[in-house]
Amino acid sequence: MPLASPAELAQALATVGYLADGGLAVTGFLGLRLDKPMFLEGEAGVGKTSFATALAQATGLELIRLQCYEGLDVTQALYDWDFARQVLHLRTLEAVGSDLDAAAVEASLYDRRFLLARPLLRALENAPCVLLVDEVDRADDEFEAYLLEILADHAVTIPELGVIAAPHPPLVVITSNRTRDVHDALKRRCLYHWLEHPDPVREAAIIRLRLPEIAARLAEQVAVVTGRLRTLDLVKPPGVAEAVDWAAAVRALGADALTPEVASITLGAVLKVREDIDRVRAMPVEALDAP
Repeated sequence: MPLASPAELAQALATVGYLADGGLAVTGFLGLRLDKPMFLEGEAGVGKTSFATALAQATGLELIRLQCYEGLDVTQALYDWDFARQVLHLRTLEAVGSDLDAAAVEASLYDRRFLLARPLLRALENAPCVLLVDEVDRADDEFEAYLLEILADHAVTIPELGVIAAPHPPLVVITSNRTRDVHDALKRRCLYHWLEHPDPVREAAIIRLRLPEIAARLAEQVAVVTGRLRTLDLVKPPGVAEAVDWAAAVRALGADALTPEVASITLGAVLKVREDIDRVRAMPVEALDAP
């Protein structure tokens, strides 16, 4: 779906339930227009992963996600060989009395049908698509270097098969929660954007977009108190998804306002760590009071 401006992209994202700020809309538009990877950094829960999902929906592209973690290597991220099917293939050749020589048998084992395409290879083969490399800061330095090489060439060399190149560069969204510093070389290849938590006005709009049945006043109250909770030194500050869950929980109880009493009994919808809940409940009641 061609988009002529950042405003058009923002509107397309809104139709699938994602309200992007102006800076993120510009970054997304430039990523589409320039075929540049986007590097989104920010605290957990600000909407980095949701942006990639919404971008795929808004553009009609397939979303391919690679979840990063410590120890991630090429066989999990790029490709691997299907050992079980290769063994079955060998046994079949033996059973039918194949007259292939050893070199031909070995070559037949590394046929494309035995290749297991992992997310990076799938993205190269299925482009145009949206490739989400989620939480790259959890992966090791070695994986970063390999990812940088793929982003530079949009191709990969598989020794047994040769070069597999993308017919069109995938639209890449890389996210980081900044649990460690990512190498500058990777960031330099990308359009960079830091995502902040939304202000109460935009967060209330997000809540109402996700929960159309929610009254405007309740959405505003939840947004204000959630923002207040984020200013505390919590183990896990609430993200946008938790704010939406909190509004839904209050609404499910039949309440039409976030009073301190209602807020206290529904804290489990917005806070996910016992120490955080205990701390907030021990605060003066005014801390959970909303205008």
